[in-house]
Amino acid sequence: MASSPTVLMRLVASAYSIAQKAGMIVRRVIAEGDLGIIEKTCATDLQTKADRLVQASICSSLARKFPKLTIIGEEDLPPEDVDQELIEDGQWEEILKQPCPSQYSAIKEEDLVVWVDPLDGTKEYTEGLLDNVTVLIGIAYEGKAIAGVINQPYYNYQAGPDAVLGRTIWGILGLGAFGFQLKEVPAGKHIITTTRSHNSQLVTDCVTAMNPDDVLRVGGAGNKIIQLIEGKASAYVFASPGCKKWDTCAPEVILHAVGGKLTDIHGNALQYNKEVKHMNSAGVLATLRNYDYYASRVPQSVKNALVP
Repeated sequence: MASSPTVLMRLVASAYSIAQKAGMIVRRVIAEGDLGIIEKTCATDLQTKADRLVQASICSSLARKFPKLTIIGEEDLPPEDVDQELIEDGQWEEILKQPCPSQYSAIKEEDLVVWVDPLDGTKEYTEGLLDNVTVLIGIAYEGKAIAGVINQPYYNYQAGPDAVLGRTIWGILGLGAFGFQLKEVPAGKHIITTTRSHNSQLVTDCVTAMNPDDVLRVGGAGNKIIQLIEGKASAYVFASPGCKKWDTCAPEVILHAVGGKLTDIHGNALQYNKEVKHMNSAGVLATLRNYDYYASRVPQSVKNALVP
């Protein structure tokens, strides 16, 4: 008789279904026409009705099924009764059929920290750049990102009015990453993806030092990691504080599960335990291949300016 699924596999299977519901909420808010935009700290730091509803949906759905989890969400929302229609209690059965990597088979619920970005690329969402938008659910154990789910609510939206929208990518270290076709940038090409709305002299200096053939300025950390795994960019360079743990946790897993690497600008691994500060204050450097080439080109002046 097959043994029952481990805590980690049940959590990822639930997060998959919860992320799909999140994508539906994101699309519904736009369809209804009222984004409910508020400024958090400045004109580029926005929150919409979709951010609020999705965070309530994800966090409440996870907490009901896994009450001992630590869940850290981007939005600072007051506790409230969540509408039952926002709760997703399904789980994706395909994930439950997969074997749990042995190093994670004995993990207990209370050992896990979940980092939630309900809508990564909010500014782009408000401007109609819908392919930049992702929903991110990252799972960490002993400070390390080990499993992640990314939903792209508007994947395929440029394929016409009859297109089926949205897809969900998921991955677990030691098992793999699924839901997309892995591609690589042609050999010898250096295409950098970096921030669209948080540019600075440090970012410019670091990107220029990479001697890129092309620079893609887009929104969302999740979107940038997807560009790496789909062969649109060879490195994600963000030499600035600003990116947070909920931006990087899930995407880092997907990238690492296919042999890529994500660190801060100094080459340090990011930490995801529950006490850690939320800001990735020493920036982000990520590649699918040839990490050392890009790491070696980060200017010392940039490293000196970004303190871990």
